[in-house]
Amino acid sequence: MGVKTQADVIVVGAGPGGSAVAYYLAREGFNVIALEKSRFPREKVCGDGLTPKAVKELQLLNLPTPREDGWIPNWGLRMVGGGHRLEFPWHEQESFPNYGLSLTRSSFDHTLAEHARSAGADIREGWFVTGSVRDDLTGRVIGVTAKATDEKGRKVGDEVTYSAPLVIAADGVSARIALGLGMERMDNRPMGVAVRTYFETPRHDEEWMEGHLTIRDSESHLLPGYGWIFPLGDGTANIGLGTLSPNGAPSGLDHRALFDNWVREDLKDWGIDPDAPVSKVQGAAIPMAFNRQPHYVPGLMLVGDSGGMVSPFNGEGIAYAMQSARRASEAVVAWREARTDGAREAALESYADQMKEDLGGYFSLGRVFAELIDHPSVMRLCTRYGLPRPLVMHFTHKLLADVYEPSGGDWADRLMVTLTKVAPAA
Repeated sequence: MGVKTQADVIVVGAGPGGSAVAYYLAREGFNVIALEKSRFPREKVCGDGLTPKAVKELQLLNLPTPREDGWIPNWGLRMVGGGHRLEFPWHEQESFPNYGLSLTRSSFDHTLAEHARSAGADIREGWFVTGSVRDDLTGRVIGVTAKATDEKGRKVGDEVTYSAPLVIAADGVSARIALGLGMERMDNRPMGVAVRTYFETPRHDEEWMEGHLTIRDSESHLLPGYGWIFPLGDGTANIGLGTLSPNGAPSGLDHRALFDNWVREDLKDWGIDPDAPVSKVQGAAIPMAFNRQPHYVPGLMLVGDSGGMVSPFNGEGIAYAMQSARRASEAVVAWREARTDGAREAALESYADQMKEDLGGYFSLGRVFAELIDHPSVMRLCTRYGLPRPLVMHFTHKLLADVYEPSGGDWADRLMVTLTKVAPAA
């Protein structure tokens, strides 16, 4: 009774993409309601590590990241594999800071939601969005339906209709809103599967991200994927493993068995007890390379995971969720300023074009990468001949991390710029 149900914009989900777009729009004076099915703080399967690309987005959000609040800096990426160990510092660049960050995802999402609230966004926890509402005549999305949930996540009470001229779906991998509109994922795009947990380690305060590039199955075959260790400075590290399927088909791999074997065999120098994780091992699917399109249909935008905005190179999604939120907010501001119906719709449609311009070429390269490393022979060649060569790995570092200088930089930056421009933005 008395719940406000009308807004300028309804945002579905208050993860990194949803909270970021809610912040941007509230700061611009929009009346924003964001509906989040869970209650903060809440657990989310994630690596908890942020590259300088993600840190840049946090800076654009004006979000403070003090160490005393749990934000742990990292100064580079250590690559391990095939008997080799190479360290690549995050260099100071015009476009990115020279450090990354780590923070548990439960704290990260809660912090970002509170940041959106501080800008005036109405973040409502415990609301499960059940579907979209469309105009009977035009088919345009004009709102959503939702049910409140109790502390255990069970839906309670009557369904409520929330109305707005624009809905932004930031509902993650489930993409319930898009699926309800018949927007299926594309089966020619990569899909990742990741598992992770937390372990106590004496190296918890080490300020480097570590990636293991040689993951093997029970028969010692190299697999397309990598393992990670992201120290959190609180006595623990986030430790996980992910594999990649180039066409989204299930791999059939037992990821928990792979993870357990990798931890026991390859992480002895981290001083962890493989039989004593701090939390249970959890897994999640990772949609990649724009695997759900279009990113705009009349009245509805997709941001973050709901639109498959995850890098096939490293499984990074947080940076792209916040980047898409920023681009979506720019389009919404242009929509408000337009003077005709045609111009307003064109402003919203520009969002999808902008995302392809920003990420389409890079993600297309990632699709080629996923196809190549799916072949064990290619993985063997890369491990044997690529890892020992610092020059090759310098470029690989920029490729995997997506931290290259678009305005110039060194030879690797210039090569990355060229490749992303010539690759088709599909």
